[in-house]
Amino acid sequence: MLSENHVNEIIIELEDAPCGLQHHLSSNQILQRKSLTKSTFNTASLAHNMNTTDCQIFSHRNEKKHNRFLRFSSLGESISRIPHSPEFLDIETPCTFHETAEGQKLISSLVPMTSRDRIKTIRSQPRTMEEKRKLRKIVDKEKSKQSHRTFENNFCTQCLNSLSLAYRRSKNSLSELLNSISLWQKTLKIIGGKFGTSVLSYFNFLRWLLKFNIFAFVVNFSFIVIPQFTVAERNTLQFTGLEFFTGAGYFRDTVMYYGFYTNSTLRPRARRVYYNMQLAYLFTIGACFIICFFSLLFSMAKYFRNNFINPHIYSRGIAKLIFCWDFTVTNEKAVKLKQKNLSTEIRENLSEILQENVRLTVHQRLGRLSAHVAAWLVSTGVAAACCAAVFFLAEYNSEFLKTHPNPGAVLLQPFIVSCINLVVPRFYSMFRLVERYEMPRHEVYVLLIRNILLKISVIGILCYYWINIVAVSDDECWETFIGQDIYRLLLMDFVFSLADSLLGEFLRRFIGMKFITSLGLQEFDIARNVLELIYSQTLAWLGIFFCPLLPFIQMITLFIMFYVKNISLMMNFQPPSKAWRASQMITLFIFLLFFPSFTGVLCTLAITIWRLKPSATCGPFRGLPSFIQSIYSWIDTLNRRPGYLWVVWIYQNLIESVHFFFILTLIVLIITYLYWQITEGRKIMIRLLHEQIINEGKDKMFLIEKLTKLQDMEKRANPSALTLERREVEPQSGLHLGEQNAAPDLRFRRPVQEENPNA
Repeated sequence: MLSENHVNEIIIELEDAPCGLQHHLSSNQILQRKSLTKSTFNTASLAHNMNTTDCQIFSHRNEKKHNRFLRFSSLGESISRIPHSPEFLDIETPCTFHETAEGQKLISSLVPMTSRDRIKTIRSQPRTMEEKRKLRKIVDKEKSKQSHRTFENNFCTQCLNSLSLAYRRSKNSLSELLNSISLWQKTLKIIGGKFGTSVLSYFNFLRWLLKFNIFAFVVNFSFIVIPQFTVAERNTLQFTGLEFFTGAGYFRDTVMYYGFYTNSTLRPRARRVYYNMQLAYLFTIGACFIICFFSLLFSMAKYFRNNFINPHIYSRGIAKLIFCWDFTVTNEKAVKLKQKNLSTEIRENLSEILQENVRLTVHQRLGRLSAHVAAWLVSTGVAAACCAAVFFLAEYNSEFLKTHPNPGAVLLQPFIVSCINLVVPRFYSMFRLVERYEMPRHEVYVLLIRNILLKISVIGILCYYWINIVAVSDDECWETFIGQDIYRLLLMDFVFSLADSLLGEFLRRFIGMKFITSLGLQEFDIARNVLELIYSQTLAWLGIFFCPLLPFIQMITLFIMFYVKNISLMMNFQPPSKAWRASQMITLFIFLLFFPSFTGVLCTLAITIWRLKPSATCGPFRGLPSFIQSIYSWIDTLNRRPGYLWVVWIYQNLIESVHFFFILTLIVLIITYLYWQITEGRKIMIRLLHEQIINEGKDKMFLIEKLTKLQDMEKRANPSALTLERREVEPQSGLHLGEQNAAPDLRFRRPVQEENPNA
């Protein structure tokens, strides 16, 4: 018979035994059934051997942890012959984890989770892989039961989830597709790496304008030009080739100009539908301008938020410059391009930091203020003189054309205007020698304002001439005449820009490198080139009503100018001598395009549509007292049809209402004000956090100095104690590393000696 103490000792030692014995009988079962185990051993053939010690238990400690091992002789063989099944031992099978209260609670909490959260939770459970698989199967079964019961209630939710998932996937696929087919992506990276973000902003702005004109051309061609082709008559005029420059002659009786379009209602054969050309003309151009309006607002808000409101702007992207290297870039050219981009950005940030720390004396400030005032007076006087010259030239040009029937005489006015736009901005650029701005951004801003005042004033004088003189004259088709004038201005501006890039900039480089080497290579004039784009886009928007295919002409000119400017930039220009960040320049460009360019065009077209009388012999609005009269007639027709009264209500209460536009304008101003306040608030927040970081750094330096002084005082007061402490630490370091795998320290000296008393 085994005594109670012997049984308990065997049970305790079996808990630490290898897994070979625990495979048949776990320690928990033995602990739960100690009495049954005792009786089982009594009934076995072990009774006559228990008085002698047939089992010797040996235990020892290893170097890391104290583990016990048993070596069995005859007792081990006897135990291995005993059946260990729960039925023989009369032991009830314990319930699994899934059947316990804790398991059921876990399952009930996993069922309502999403699949992603459910997988994460199951993985985090301290269970074996087999238990985790069983748990997942049970949860899936419970989920399927609940989903089957609530299928009808959750059908709409599942549909919405699937639609949202499909929308996100399609959006990501579309964005990847657009990025892959994006125009000039590699070229723009090369420009940015060599010349910086200031020059890159010009080419980004050019590409952005190209997208606008592609959209306008597609809309006009689809809803105005194609329907006109179905009823167009054959052109009997002879094509000479001079029409490409004058826009007159053969082009006059084509879909190029307003006067060629019919005023009849198109009715397809065997169909009851009809196509009103008057409404299509106004609605197409109106929809194009509305979409451009909201696109400009959205783009301004987007760039304003990214470049002014986000906090990383005020930190100058230091974290991006330090931690932004893309290790997936393996191509040698791509790596060099990435290095150039990073070095350029670092130079821009450092230059801006140094410029902010420059302080001028009072005498220097007064001298620069007087130079700025003088430059502004001269530039304003030159702009006023140019506007007066253009107005008198426009009046003289009408008399000149009557006495000179030469077809090339119509190019005089656009030639003079293009010369003004070419020479005067260069004259403005010379003011930098006198004003001497410390920050290049301020210089670009001033040049932009001066050039936009000049160019918009010239266009305003021409619009005044067209509206008040040409529109009230006895010309046969004054709309076509205005369209031809705008076409010539746009084409002549393109020719001058092309000649300036291919000839003027090349000659400047040749002179600076061969004859006057002190000049060197010139720098890219961002303000002048950007204003050329804004000027040409203003003409394209202004002429879209009188020349529906003008966006196509602008699209071709922009496409050509990109490659011409790129080639000229690489050959004839050097990187900016003063590196500066231009991340906020694109926002200013879009703002100048919106105001005064786009808003001025809207005002001019509004006066034309609401107040001027159309020509009586040409165009889709012939015979009407005003262009807007076609809309009034259509609304009266819909007012007599009960099914279209909602359209009449929208027109009367929204489009025709002054209060609606007043509220809309007020909302836009409020949103702009809020954005501005957010910007100012975040600037203050960044400034305060920056000062807080500086103060914390000073506090740390102060504490380090104090700690260093205290350590020096301790060394001077008791140098022998420090030497003794070091000697005591060094002999114990090897022993402590062997036992605890940690750094040597005097704090662990006593425990090591206790564990190793014989050491």
